[in-house]
Amino acid sequence: MEAKVLQGMQSSTWIMRGRIVMRKQDSSLQFFQKSGEQKWSEVPASCCFPTSKRRSHRLVVLRVSCSSGNVPVLESGSLPTLLDESKILKNKAEEMEPYINGRCIYLVGMMGSGKTTVGKVLSDALGYSFCDCDTLIEQAVGVSTVAEIFEQYGEGFFRDNETEVLQKLSSMHRHVVSTGGGAVIRPINWRHMQKGISIWLDVPVEVLAQRIMAVGTDSRPLLHQESGDPFSRIMKRLSTLLQERGEAYGNADARVSLENIASKLGLKDVCNVTSTAISIEVLSQIEYFLKK
Repeated sequence: MEAKVLQGMQSSTWIMRGRIVMRKQDSSLQFFQKSGEQKWSEVPASCCFPTSKRRSHRLVVLRVSCSSGNVPVLESGSLPTLLDESKILKNKAEEMEPYINGRCIYLVGMMGSGKTTVGKVLSDALGYSFCDCDTLIEQAVGVSTVAEIFEQYGEGFFRDNETEVLQKLSSMHRHVVSTGGGAVIRPINWRHMQKGISIWLDVPVEVLAQRIMAVGTDSRPLLHQESGDPFSRIMKRLSTLLQERGEAYGNADARVSLENIASKLGLKDVCNVTSTAISIEVLSQIEYFLKK
């Protein structure tokens, strides 16, 4: 099956299913998949855009015309599996690391938004250290969970320690930091995070609720304040918290939307977006922020 690229991009390589596919001079790509009819489809790929200054890898979606004679057409739901996401992330991290220049990256967002999971993937790709603010606070106070701190000392005590941790981190370099969901509510915390680059992981409330339901609410002290069945209680509380914090999250240097990533990759369910794909988008948004 031959896929003819519609955009006239100056690209040198395309990364698909873990192998490098060289672009031909007639702007066509060769890859082999069964097809029974000619049709238009969207194929996600990683493209290297060489410029006079540097090489820029980006995650793009190509609209291609596919035709062949013997085998089944690619289904849109399977297209993201064509990507070697780890390779794309590695290339993007290598490209962006000099421009980030050792600055810390602060991930902000609601509880359950994946800050810790994405942070570990991102730090590994960049060769940075990873730290979780909640864990650092637990270690400083000498308790095993944030819920214990809330129960024994109150939320104000926790927030004071959170600010101290962010202040210490602000003098460090080459860290990816997962912040607590409520870290954004204190302006002083933003002053500390402004010494690095802040990224808001924006995840739909329904997805947050599903994730939290799957692991339980024992470690989420702010979710114990509503009545009703567990899912409705979580949804109601999360919606209230997001309404209270939404404007503060908007102070981040860049926003990474799970819904936008799913749309780019042709995924109907945002739950199918991987932490690697999110990390790629984080680096892309950092690139956009640094170019502004």
